[in-house]
This record gives sequence, C-alpha cells and structure tokens, in this order.
Amino acid sequence: MNTNKFQGQIIEYHILQSFPVTCLNRDDVGSPKSAIVGGVERARVSSQCWKRQVRLAIHDLGLIHGARTKLISEMVAKVCSAKGADTAQAKACGDKIEQIFIKKKEAAKPKKAKETDAAEEVAVEESQDESDTLLFLSPKEIDILAEAFLQAGFDSDKVITQKDPKKQAKEMAALIGNVAEAVDALDITLFGRMVAQAAELNVEAAASFAHAISTHKVSSEVEFFTAVDDLQTEQGAGHMGSLEFNAATYYRYISLNLGQLYESLAGQSMPEAIEAFTKALYLAVPEARQTTMSGASRWDYAKIFVRKGQRLQAHFEKPVAKEKDGGFLQPSITALNKYLADKKHQDGSLFGEIADYTLGENEQLNLDSLIAALKKHVEV
Repeated sequence: MNTNKFQGQIIEYHILQSFPVTCLNRDDVGSPKSAIVGGVERARVSSQCWKRQVRLAIHDLGLIHGARTKLISEMVAKVCSAKGADTAQAKACGDKIEQIFIKKKEAAKPKKAKETDAAEEVAVEESQDESDTLLFLSPKEIDILAEAFLQAGFDSDKVITQKDPKKQAKEMAALIGNVAEAVDALDITLFGRMVAQAAELNVEAAASFAHAISTHKVSSEVEFFTAVDDLQTEQGAGHMGSLEFNAATYYRYISLNLGQLYESLAGQSMPEAIEAFTKALYLAVPEARQTTMSGASRWDYAKIFVRKGQRLQAHFEKPVAKEKDGGFLQPSITALNKYLADKKHQDGSLFGEIADYTLGENEQLNLDSLIAALKKHVEV
C-alpha cells in the first residue's frame, strides 16, 4: 500500500532575475554561455552551474551535506582514524572502498632507449586514475562503513571480501542498507546519485533544473583592459587583455518533486528541506568572475506553484521587447504571467493547482512568509 501522500505533487519555481555586466557561466574559451532560442541568441547559464551554487548555498546554511569526490579513501580514512584506527589501518580501509570505484592504470614497463640515446631508459609517467567517477556519499554512510571496519578490527579484507569490483560494490551497498535511512545529506536527496556499480545506492533526484536563459536577445560585448606595472618607469601598460560579458534578465525554472523528496527522506524533515531548498535557490549566484564583474542580484520576481500534475516550463520562444523607457524585466513579468495563465486555462483540471504565490509584486509576501506558506503544504 502506497502511503506517500505527496505522490504526484510538485512545487514549481518560475523566477525572473536580472544581472548587470557579468559573465556568470563561461564556455571553454571564456565567453559567456549562450543558446539560440526562437531564432535569436540568448544569454544562458547551465543547469549544472546553478545547481552547484545551490549545493554550496545549502552548505553555507549549515545543513548536513554530502561530498562528491574521487578522494573517497581520504574521507573513509579520516572517520576510521577518529574511531581508533592507526594511520596504516585507516588508509587500508579507505583504499579498500576507493578501489571499488576508481582503478589505477598499471604503469607500463620502461622501454629501452634507442642506441642513439646513450642507453638511457625512457621515463614512464606515473599511473593515473582510470575512472573520472565522482562518488557522492553522505556523512552517515561513511560512518556506517567506518563502523563496519571498526567491528572487524580495521581489517579491510574482512569487510570487503570479494575480489570482483561489482561484487565488492554489492557488499558495500549491503553494509549501507536502505539508502532512504542511511543518506542524511539533503543535497543528495535533492540532486540525486547514480552509482553504476551498485544500483542499490542510486537516489532519484527530487529537484529538476532547466538551463536559465535570457528572456530577450543578447549579444556579448568585449571589455578591453590594461594593467599598470607599479615599478615600471617607461610609459605604457604592463599588461593588456580583453574579457567578454553580457547583461540580461534570466528566466529560471526549477521543479521539486514532493513525492520523490518524501521517499528519499523516508518521510522525515520535509518542512525543513523545503525551507533550506528555497533559501538556497534565493541565495545562489554563479561564481564566475565575481571579483571583477560582480553579479549579486536577488530574485526580481517569482511565481511559485504547488500543483499535482506534470511539470510546466515557460519557453520564452518569442523574445520580449524592451519597454519604451528601456528595460526587459517588466515585459518579462507580463509575458511570464500571460503564458502561465494561458496554460492554466488550457490544461483545465490537469493543471492541478493547489496554491500559487507571487514574490516581487505582493507587498504582503516576503521570502520568510513564502517559506512559511510552502512548509504548510508538506507537513506530515
């Protein structure tokens, strides 16, 4: 019997946020990311970029969070040391878990040099990691593993006994047990986790992020700059360079699957999770070039729905035109409200609205009262 009362329910955040001169998210050549939408170029911030900043904001809020890293051995070894393992034991236990997921390439045997090379041996590069896997683990899961090593006298071979990595991953998954009870990191429950070697450790993401795009046409501009050498006696710049930037009003779409969140949290701390997630969304700003092109803008406008039904994202396929006196924010608000109202009418009963909230125009609603209202929808 399904006891998940939030099955099929979502919270949708439709956010408009304007930034002045910035380069929030760079591509491989250092230019602001962009996309062609509706036949015109738009400014873009990737979903991965903004998700990471939300994760970091959750950390800053002081909540329990996971670590996504290749340095698995160090994490496990540190907790084993705290439980009484000596340095060698702690490292062996950490390495035992790490080698399940990250294999070292075997170093090739040195080749003999050619006769013309004065009989010197050709240097061989040190072995490197074979996998670029980043394993996402919560503090409680690491503690469970360290406790298992403690019970075995920190003999790692008595905890992970199999030779085949896939079977070792299964052993590790069995030690951790029910992930809904073992995972105490909010960021893992929100953003999910995939462990190819042990599907039992997978966590379905509760949050879904779209790439943020500008609601209007944007072309990048170039800043030419010079730097003066303080000790140089000759006239002229000590250094010259250029940086690309843009300015835009972005539409951000984020949905939160309440049913999935309930499952991942084992029904616990739902209101606290909603509060932390909403605050992190509000605070998170990409970090690119923040020291030279500060972008410290908050939300300008947000429409938040609590619904039961399919997700609904605005596309701004037609770029908005600036106001007569300049500015894209107000036309973007008008376009977003019209789109959502039209789709609500079109969907009829399938829209499944439970509640909607507007932040930015309603003087009675601020971030605190918005969070208080959203928390009431997830009280168990």
